[in-house]
Amino acid sequence: MSWIPFKIGQPKKQIVSKTVERDFEREYDKLQKLEDQTKKLHKDMKKSTEADLGPISTNCYQTKNWTYSASMSKAAVKISADLLSNPLCEQDQAFLDSMTALDTAMRRMDAFNQEKVNQIQKTVVDPLKKYSSVFPSLNMAVKRREQTLQDYKRLQAKVEKYEEKEKTGPVMVKLHQAKEELRPVKDDFEAKNKQLLDEMPKFYQSRIDYFQPSFEALIRAQVVYFTEMYKIFSELTDQIDQAGLTDEQRERETEAKLTELRALSIVADD
Repeated sequence: MSWIPFKIGQPKKQIVSKTVERDFEREYDKLQKLEDQTKKLHKDMKKSTEADLGPISTNCYQTKNWTYSASMSKAAVKISADLLSNPLCEQDQAFLDSMTALDTAMRRMDAFNQEKVNQIQKTVVDPLKKYSSVFPSLNMAVKRREQTLQDYKRLQAKVEKYEEKEKTGPVMVKLHQAKEELRPVKDDFEAKNKQLLDEMPKFYQSRIDYFQPSFEALIRAQVVYFTEMYKIFSELTDQIDQAGLTDEQRERETEAKLTELRALSIVADD
């Protein structure tokens, strides 16, 4: 833990047991790790959704901390639009029909991708951000507890100093004043310490109930998206794969066409 340094006289009396301090440090350490993990997860999920919605570009774009390539769905829409504008579509109705079907499928894919990202934003990214916003208040409560503990130690050391002196009238007056000054600080520390020891474990345990709905929603969003993708591409296959050729047959057919092109005199080697 990052304790606040104070130069004070240390009391001889141990005002907080080693067991209590050890328990406190253990619980706070768990919450510090939880804070780091929550921030990292939020950052990664935000990057993921931003990458999913990346802009159309020939390469990529650079932000302060991350480089995103164009999203797959938007790039696919761009490709299908380029194919539709190809002069071949003006000459071959079958090719035009295939490219129209492809363009429709890609736009449906992009729409479902947008819906998926919106759902993840609302059910995962935003809740992670809200959860992270709680930690500054927790850390401030721990800081106030530590400040009060330092005041407690300082005043306890002051009381002990007067208790060790000769019991003269002025010393007894100062001792009484020191004890009066110590009492509310001691009570304040004990209240803060008890509250944190009671509530830190509860806060840590609450992470399961808080995050479980978010991650269930993340899984559902992905399942819905990929289920729809399966339907879209199955329908697309039925529309454009009328010949029913295998990939190997298509490869041989393409190679044969390329051989014919190479045989033309305009592309022959000198």
